[in-house]
Amino acid sequence: MPTTETLAAGGRLPRLPSPSRVQRIADDAAALAAARTLAAQFAGTASQRDRERLLPWDELDQWSESGLGAITVPREYGGADVSFATLAEVFVILCEADPALGQIPQNHFGVLGLLKEAGTPEQKARFYAEVLAGWRLGNAGPERRSADAPTILHGTTRLSSTPGGLRLSGRRFYSTGALFAHRVPARAIDDEGRAVQVWVPRDAPGLTVIDDWNSFGQRTTASGTVVFDDVLVHPEDVVAVWPLAGRPGLYGPTSQLIQAAIDQGIAQAAVADALTFVRERARPWLDSGVERASDDPYIIADVGRLQVELHAAHEVLLETGRTLDALAARHVDHEASARASVAVAEAKVLTTRIALEASEKLFELAGSSATRAAHNLDRHWRNARTHTLHDPVRWKLHLIGNYHLNHVLPARHSWN
Repeated sequence: MPTTETLAAGGRLPRLPSPSRVQRIADDAAALAAARTLAAQFAGTASQRDRERLLPWDELDQWSESGLGAITVPREYGGADVSFATLAEVFVILCEADPALGQIPQNHFGVLGLLKEAGTPEQKARFYAEVLAGWRLGNAGPERRSADAPTILHGTTRLSSTPGGLRLSGRRFYSTGALFAHRVPARAIDDEGRAVQVWVPRDAPGLTVIDDWNSFGQRTTASGTVVFDDVLVHPEDVVAVWPLAGRPGLYGPTSQLIQAAIDQGIAQAAVADALTFVRERARPWLDSGVERASDDPYIIADVGRLQVELHAAHEVLLETGRTLDALAARHVDHEASARASVAVAEAKVLTTRIALEASEKLFELAGSSATRAAHNLDRHWRNARTHTLHDPVRWKLHLIGNYHLNHVLPARHSWN
């Protein structure tokens, strides 16, 4: 990896953090404190980053130096191994400040969860050491829909044995975090038709990350395209994930817990901005008979309902984290894995609903002046609507109902 910022195929490469500047987080309390410190620094410029699509390179360097990237590394490898509840709350805190910036590490922790369940001891030691040194992990996401890739679990990316060594070729999209990462893990199919994950260094020849993400929300996640063009792969960088198919585990629920936490952060930001605008700027309706919008009885009641739903979603999210903690403390069998998926599905339903409702209700409570472009308050709805499409809530409801009614265990993959 480069030691300084350079340019290469795919544009700017991330800087490696100075080892002397990377903090070592010791426990859950320190992780939450670090998240709150960063959130306070990120919140003030979040609207500008969204408006101007300013990619958060410097902010992510701060994130690396904070040590937050290593909070799920097991203690036997030098990490804090924080609880799932703490991991969720870290994402809530960061995403309330800036949900696009806060979303960028989602795949970092997702692939660390997969490494924990699928990596060899040697791979864990090496990759955990990199993460403890502040390296960021991106992810080459699914492929665009085609005849060979009808769902996000299918694709044409191949890891092939050649006379010149292992070679990786394919084109992926929705690659949140890849642009800023020091390694870009990618799912591929090997010569035997088995699923593997290849942890490609960001500066590997033949790897190109294209900043072509142009969604109306979560604008600075840079969740664009990754191209692997005959990339030379070292065998030790290949994690065999095919044994996980059908095996009970928590890597899927972990990924979903993070998604729900991101939505909770968006909701909290929308509610906070709604309250501020009503107090400081909104005018009371002419028939209300009150001097301040904050004394309007209908606004007061709506704020009360929002707070109840916001609190309920947050508590279910944290309860889900604690459920995963309890399940992880013992042998995770198929039933335990199913319980984890059901719990996180419940949280995802509630955080999705409150993120969308709060970001929409903001304008009804604050009034027409809140729609002015100068305030950029529409970013909350744009972010909520974009991120909540990550995986459909209708299938979360189906998963929950099918488990409780028919005791059908959820399929095992990263979206359950």
